Amino acid sequence: MCRQDQHRDAAGRGVNRARDILQIATPLVWVGMVLGISVLETPLKFRAPGITRALGLGIGRLVFRALNLTELVLLTVCTLALLGASPSRWVVALTASLWAVLLVQLLGLRPALDRRASLIIDGATPPRSSLHHLYIVLEGLKILSLPTLATLLLMAVLP
Repeated sequence: MCRQDQHRDAAGRGVNRARDILQIATPLVWVGMVLGISVLETPLKFRAPGITRALGLGIGRLVFRALNLTELVLLTVCTLALLGASPSRWVVALTASLWAVLLVQLLGLRPALDRRASLIIDGATPPRSSLHHLYIVLEGLKILSLPTLATLLLMAVLP
């Protein structure tokens, strides 16, 4: 093998290694964010002294808007990192299901929950809704799916 071919081969391995690291790290960073915000911050916020329901909802809207935008970026990065690789059908299925969950949250639930929060912030009492429970179920699916995805991706690159 000539020197130029060796250099190209080493560069290709470096690109593949960086892609592998990105594929594995992205879902782990994401699940950490979901756990930190959805499991820790959100319930604790309402227990803090001086935080009214309206104030907590206002903060929550900002936090979840930022989280959802970040999730969209992370899932896009994860998906792009899978391009050019040969992911298993399980990796493809999990990635597709994460897209479905996130899009349902972003396009279906978040707007409705934002409208409901606005009513409460404005002093109204909207009728009971199960949308929040559905959002929590979808957060749980992400909490289970993301480490599973990272594990499958790690197993694919281990010798």
